[in-house]
Parts: sequence; C-alpha cells; structure tokens
Amino acid sequence: MLSENYRIQLDIFEGPMDLLLFLIQKHELDITNIPIRLITDQYLAYLEVMKTLNVDLAADFLLMAAILIQVKSRMLLPTYEEGLEEDPRLELTRPLLEYLQLKEAARVLEEKALVTNTSVPRGYSLPSNDEISFSQTLEIFDLVIAFQNVLKNLDLPDAVVFVADEISVQDRMTEIIALLEIETSVLFEDLFKGATSRMEVVVTFLAILEMAKIALIRIVQGLNAHQIRIFYQ
Repeated sequence: MLSENYRIQLDIFEGPMDLLLFLIQKHELDITNIPIRLITDQYLAYLEVMKTLNVDLAADFLLMAAILIQVKSRMLLPTYEEGLEEDPRLELTRPLLEYLQLKEAARVLEEKALVTNTSVPRGYSLPSNDEISFSQTLEIFDLVIAFQNVLKNLDLPDAVVFVADEISVQDRMTEIIALLEIETSVLFEDLFKGATSRMEVVVTFLAILEMAKIALIRIVQGLNAHQIRIFYQ
C-alpha cells in the first residue's frame, strides 16, 4: 500500500463513459446487451489499479462504479428474472448511446478542421520505419491494463510503504530518457525489469505517463503481437 501522504493527480485519465466504451469495444460487446457482471468486474479492476497508483479518482468515476454495482444487484432480483421490471441495463445503455453520438459529432468536426488545415506543424517528425508496424491508436486504458499485467507478472511484496524522497518520478524520467537516447525505442514491459519493489514499478509507470503527457515519448502498440513500444520524440 502506498503512503497516503503521496497522492498523484493526473489529468490524462479520461472519464467513466470513455472507460465503459473502451471495455465494451475491447470485448466486442453489444452496447444494447451488456454483460453487466463482466463490465462491472473489469471497471472495478481498473479503479483498483488507480488506487495502487494513488491517483485521486474523480467523483464521476466513483459514481459510475456505484451505478454499475446497483444495476448488477437489480439484475439478480426475482422481479427482473420474471420480466416484471424494465431492463436495469438501460440506465447505462441510454447515456452510452447518447455519448457515442456526441463523440461521433466531435470526430466529424475534428476531421473537417484537419481538412482545412493541411500545413505541417513546426517540429513534426515522420514515424520511423520501426513505428510503421505499430498502431498509434493507443488509449490510456490500454496502458493501465498493460501496467496491471506487469504487476501480476512481477513477484513483488504487496506491503510497500512509499517514501517520497527515496525515488522520484523526475529521476526515473531522466533514466528512461538516457536509455531512449541510446536505444531509440524500448518495449513497455522492459522498463520494469529489475524492479525490486512495487514502489519502483509504480514510479516507472507514473514517469511514463508524465513523459507521454508532455510529449517526450510516443507510445504505440503492435498490430499483431499487441506489444507496447515506447519511442523517443
């Protein structure tokens, strides 16, 4: 458990609707027939990772967790089984469909803006040959799931007290930059090799997120192997 005195606030984590849509698309589910138990369990697992990182969760994430648990409970009631109650999942389906419409409208507007602006911004660099074989449509939720897998695969003690002055995100960022200046790119999971504590793993992940936020690195995912690779900007 990380120290309560050290808490992370990052603005790169999207809202609960985006997380739900990500989970639905990841499992190729029908938005009008959501397997509520699967989605609830996956959503709560995501929040657990956020707690591991000591990220301050926004109230809307916690509210959505409560709604999911409530819907899951209502579906277990005899009245629902007997068809006497409206499908509780509609409480999620309706706002999700409305949110999808808004996202699609925003996407269309963004595409129109891109068409009218064909100039290349100063400092823009084309992807390297290594990046061509990777998809650049990587979401923050993909990274959280990848981080969750790293935690599962590393045999590290759970009870670790975080002392802020023992290791800093800034120092880890410097180490990663030094590595990327030599290697150009590195696999996501390789950055966690050699870690001796959960604290080191968490700080490394936070360093990656911060570097992505300020555009020091590009994070892309393999089209076939689904490996995540980090490239130096």
